[in-house]
Amino acid sequence: MPDMTPDPSIVELVGELDLHRVPAVRQQLDPLVKAKSPRLLIGLSEVSYIDSSGLALFIETLQRVQGYGGHLALFGLRAPVRHIFDIARLDQVFQLYPDKSAALGEEG
Repeated sequence: MPDMTPDPSIVELVGELDLHRVPAVRQQLDPLVKAKSPRLLIGLSEVSYIDSSGLALFIETLQRVQGYGGHLALFGLRAPVRHIFDIARLDQVFQLYPDKSAALGEEG
């Protein structure tokens, strides 16, 4: 039987995710959430820094995606960004993968 897992929507972010950048990232994510993308994968391998506004955006996005029964995962977190997720205990809230191939291999 063919794999019926829908193709994921993948957004790969670059740079610092802070108060000034969050509105632009929200504009990237909003259409995917409004379209009820069943699998949303956010790549952070090129993100060097994230602050509380970036974390809040991801929490809000996760809640919205879960609200319609979708799946959200993050991948490629660099050590400093991963450390922030760990300190905030968000590593227990989000599905985190080391890289894109690991995230894509996850069954939705």
